[in-house]
Amino acid sequence: MYQLPEEHEELRAAVRALAEKEIAPHAAEVDEQERYPSEAAAALTAAGFNAIHIPEAYSGQGADAVAACIVIEEVARVDASASLIPAVNKLGTQPILLSASEELKKLVLPSIATGEASASYALSEREAGSDTASMRTRAQLDGDHWVLNGTKCWITNAGESSWYTVMAVTDPNAEKKARGISAFVVHKDDPGFSVGPKEKKLGIKGSPTREIYFENCTIPENRIIGEPGTGLKTALATLDHTRPTIGAQALGIAQGALDAAVEYVKDRKQFGQSISQFQGVQFMLADMAMKIEAARHMVYASAAATERGDKRASFLASAAKTYASDVAMEVTTDAVQLFGGAGYTRDFPVERMMRDAKITQIYEGTNQIQRMVMARHLLKG
Repeated sequence: MYQLPEEHEELRAAVRALAEKEIAPHAAEVDEQERYPSEAAAALTAAGFNAIHIPEAYSGQGADAVAACIVIEEVARVDASASLIPAVNKLGTQPILLSASEELKKLVLPSIATGEASASYALSEREAGSDTASMRTRAQLDGDHWVLNGTKCWITNAGESSWYTVMAVTDPNAEKKARGISAFVVHKDDPGFSVGPKEKKLGIKGSPTREIYFENCTIPENRIIGEPGTGLKTALATLDHTRPTIGAQALGIAQGALDAAVEYVKDRKQFGQSISQFQGVQFMLADMAMKIEAARHMVYASAAATERGDKRASFLASAAKTYASDVAMEVTTDAVQLFGGAGYTRDFPVERMMRDAKITQIYEGTNQIQRMVMARHLLKG
């Protein structure tokens, strides 16, 4: 039978109940004050939803990729900023899970599984966004330590996280730039590491985005992830695993906006009747729901494909992320329209959802880059 197993639906019900009770009441204030959603962090950690993907061998729950998407989706339905807690824990730890030594896994993963610590991912730089191979951050081996110098930008939850997965150039003379990049794990207490001020953003204001700085930042030699020169390969493989989670975040935002719109149009009266009785409104709701349902199947299918190592996983991850984020932008914009003037105010959640949705089309690879990735797969056959 083509449906989610019972345990996934039970997980959804549990996360939704927690999100409604512990996260939703603070969402507007978190956005307004641009503060970290500490209530959400505490609730997710207490329930074990902060990093559900970490294997049991490292004190985690070992949940599959679809389960991780469901957690992110259900949290994003009430607060996109809070959904970045489980999402970025996965992003920050996925390179470790894919390529790190057993010793490094045991050092980092248990503290994240238990919620004592959290992780961030540091790939982008101001002049190396979509063109990741042009990064300038350097790491040099000095005896039994690596010394890092440079700046990373757009780091989600920087300043809140304890661990940072960082890509840096270790061989500037490599014939192919991509093969001169290595991956490392940096701790916030490592000498020479610091974080910058918060970016002033359109949306997801509860999730701090900062630059991070390495000034002769010194880390032990064993904090390299995999072999030198394999960092970019690991980074790109990571994104195949995490792009479905951005699709899940977009999906949750869209579902939250649709739910709010349905409730509003049933209550709102014009011309002596509920506006839900007007065909124009009904068609808008039907289109919103149809696209969300299509996006949901794409997100889950892509997460499952990545998990089983399907050779189409990279294409499907890009497709799911692109489609779901485009749907989220469309649905939230329509939700604001359905609320009329009220939708344009901060008295209702849909304007926040519309602002939050925009970033899902941009981060973890813009949707233009995703379309290039998909086309490349098609042309390769």
